[in-house]
Formats: sequence, C-alpha cells, structure tokens
Amino acid sequence: MSFRLGGTDGVSIEAAKWAGALRSLGHEVTSVAGEGDADILLPGLAIGATSAPSLEELARALVGSDLVIVENLASLPLNVDARDALYRALAGRKALFHHHDLPWQREHLAHLEGPRDEPDWHHVTINELSRRQLRERSIEAVTLMNTFDCHPPLGERAVTRARLAVADQVVVVLPTRAIPRKHVEGALSLARALGAVLWVLGPAEDGYGPAFDELVATSGVDVRRGLDDAVSIHDAYAASDLVVMPSTWEGFGNPVLESVTHRRPLALHPYPVAREIMAYGFDFFELGDVGAIQAFLREPDEAMFEKNLSIARRHFNVDTLAPRLRTVLARLGVT
Repeated sequence: MSFRLGGTDGVSIEAAKWAGALRSLGHEVTSVAGEGDADILLPGLAIGATSAPSLEELARALVGSDLVIVENLASLPLNVDARDALYRALAGRKALFHHHDLPWQREHLAHLEGPRDEPDWHHVTINELSRRQLRERSIEAVTLMNTFDCHPPLGERAVTRARLAVADQVVVVLPTRAIPRKHVEGALSLARALGAVLWVLGPAEDGYGPAFDELVATSGVDVRRGLDDAVSIHDAYAASDLVVMPSTWEGFGNPVLESVTHRRPLALHPYPVAREIMAYGFDFFELGDVGAIQAFLREPDEAMFEKNLSIARRHFNVDTLAPRLRTVLARLGVT
C-alpha cells in the first residue's frame, strides 16, 4: 500500500519504481493518490484539495494493508490537512515514510512541522543529508537513493533537432521546471558563453513566469520551452549536446543520473546532495568550466560516458532496487 500525490514529478516516478520492486518481491501493492494514475483516488490527498479525506475514506483505503508507505505526504506537507488526517488514520498501524524533501530544506516552507514518529513508523530518506537532519530531530532513518533505468530507450536525435530547427547548433537541455531554486540564470549564462540554444523542458511555476520571461528576454540566448506530446524525455536527451543542472537545491536531482544513463555530459552547480552523488566518482563539469566544456563538445570522450555509466549501474540501477528494498525493509523489521 503506497500513499502518494499524483502527477509525473520525481516523487510519483520513484513511488512507481518502489511499487514495481515490491511486486517483484511478491508483495501486493495498492497505490492511493489524490490525482493521476492510481488504484484508488482520494481527491482530498491532492496538493490543491480544499478539504482532507475523511477518516472513513482513509480507513477503507487501508483495509487489508500490512504496511502503508507514505511518499512525501508527511515529509513536505503541501496539504497539511491531508497529512494530519493520515496521521490519525495511521495511529497504531505499521507505516514507512519515504522522505524526498523536508520542510526546513525550503526557505518558504521552513515554518511547517517536520515528520512525526511513532513506535511502528519507519523512515527512509533519499539522501544522507536528510537522514542526518532527521537524526538531529530524534528520528532514525536509513538512506536508499533514487534508482534509474540504466538502459533507457534511445531517443530520436535527428528528428527532434529538426523539430527544434537547430541545425548544427549546440543544444543545452535544462530538464527541470523554471522556479527560483532551479537557478535558470546559471543555465542561461552557460548557454550564452557556449553560443548555444537552451531548451528548458519544464514550465515556469510558483509564480515565476514573469521573472522567467524577463530573464529570457534580456539573456541574448535562443531559448526553447517545453515538451510537446510528440517528443519524449528520451528524445530531448538524444537531441541535446549537454545537460545543465544549475540548481541551488534538489532533494536528489534525477536529471543528474539521467544525463549519465543517456550518455550526455553534465554541467552542474554542486548543490548539497549533488556532492553526495559526485562522491561516487562521476565525471561532471561545473557551470563555470566553459573552456573544458567547449573542448569536450569538440571532442567527446566516450571513455567518460562509459565510466559514468558503469558507476550508475553499480550504485543507482533500478534493476537492483528490489533486493536493496528487501534489505532495507528487513533492517527496519517491516517485512
């Protein structure tokens, strides 16, 4: 049983991977969400819900469950009423809280209450920083970093570049939304230094649209926005020459590993969790390494791609998620 918020964000994507891994271990999994694709929809769980689900609704959703996995709903409580209702429904039940983000890690949410703990509740974080921060607040957790398909589908490079009308220009892809902590300015600055087209895949959100429009208008950079229905994320990576991640904060930052599995060089700002990922030995560029990036784009080093992919296969491979999850559950005593 997995409670999560619907949608196609990183939380929902990782929840789907966990569900698949649990099913491969022989567990029956029922997904419950406020919106999107789930076995049970409880609209009161959605971020924008005007009222929380009732205890009766939650009780019906929990019937027959030996374990409830809560995906970020109580970690970054964007729907506080739903979180509180879920806490009441989980009283005395076995639950595992999968923490992707924590409120004190976001300045505008730092006033919100962090996760609670009970004797039958267990906690998993996606990075060591969050695990340590929970321990400082007397909550013990284990870390299980996000995992990835190390053999993703091949995208259409030539077709996608033709759709973009980029000819032989360098294409830098920013595979995120445009919000302040994504630091789009860093991506624009790099694209300008490279004389490149910048392709921002996600929309401007959280009221950032006007500021983003102004940045683009004054940047002197040729910027393309969004993915239409005919273009997949795999096509976007295939069409790109460089992936950029200028974020100042990410709970994990899935595009970092996606750049590796799609065999693309990455330029990033070393946000805190990125440093944890980099410690595994990946070769990435920093945003300011313009000369080194230009040299690599002129003569790509296939050995670097192979090295990075080898590390990803050992440490971040979705094919290893099931046994790792089984080990974590056993360690937590929730098998």
